[in-house]
Amino acid sequence: MANIVYIATSLDGFIADSNGSIDWLHSVPNPDGDDCGWAGFLSRIDAIVMGRTTFETVCSFDIDWPYPVPVFVLSNSLSEIRAKFADKAELVSSELAALVATLNHRGLQRLYIDGGKTVQGFMAADLIDELVITRLPIVLGGGSPLFGTLSEPQQYEHVNTEVLLGAMVKSHYRRVRGA
Repeated sequence: MANIVYIATSLDGFIADSNGSIDWLHSVPNPDGDDCGWAGFLSRIDAIVMGRTTFETVCSFDIDWPYPVPVFVLSNSLSEIRAKFADKAELVSSELAALVATLNHRGLQRLYIDGGKTVQGFMAADLIDELVITRLPIVLGGGSPLFGTLSEPQQYEHVNTEVLLGAMVKSHYRRVRGA
């Protein structure tokens, strides 16, 4: 079982700019359309847990539904998933550890955790097992931070780092838990 964050940030640690935009994610030229390991990552997960804002952002893209696995949308404000996406995602609202236990019981063992507040909530509950963070060479100077306040530090061990497209740095870390 593992809860994994796979996300891109600016050099200063933001996942969206001060207007909530993620357009800066396209600031590195990618003429060959390299997916930078995305398909390989998706092949390793069983389900996605994302926040409402991230879900609404994905729904706004003019693309086919990008996820081949079940998607669970955490929200206390949505009452239902729009009809167009009702067969693509399930709305959930519960305490995070209970949600993970429920999904694991359903056979969904490797969960991709996505969205700023969702990642922060999982981090605060000490429910993240792996971090895969790709840093783009841009300083936004403000916006939505990846990390929030924690009650105590969390230790991670470095698994590997690779340079993508000659400009981005993707680093993989695994949570080190006490013996």
